[in-house]
Amino acid sequence: MREIDIEQTAIALEGGGTLIDVRETAEFAAGHVPGAVNIPMGHLTNRIGELDRTAPVHLICASGNRSAAMTDVLVAQGFDAVNVLGGTGAWIRSGRQVSTR
Repeated sequence: MREIDIEQTAIALEGGGTLIDVRETAEFAAGHVPGAVNIPMGHLTNRIGELDRTAPVHLICASGNRSAAMTDVLVAQGFDAVNVLGGTGAWIRSGRQVSTR
C-alpha cells in the first residue's frame, strides 16, 4: 500500500488532488482537512462510482487506520489509492488549517 505524509498530502491538494475522509459524518463536521470529501468508511464501497479512476485518490481518517483499510479496498478495485499517514490528527498537529464547513 502506498502511503504519504502530511506534507506530501498538502502538496497533492494544492495540485488539485482528491482527498476522501472516511470518518463518520460527525467526526468530519468537527474538523477536517479543507477540500476533503466525506465518504464514511461504511459507505465507500456503495459510492465507489463517485470516484475518478484516472487520478490518485488520497484517503484520510483520524489516525490512518480506517483509511489504510479503505486504501486496500480501492487498490483491489483498480484505483491508484494512497493512505495519509497519521490522518487528520497529524494534519492538526502540524498546525495546518482545519475546516468545519
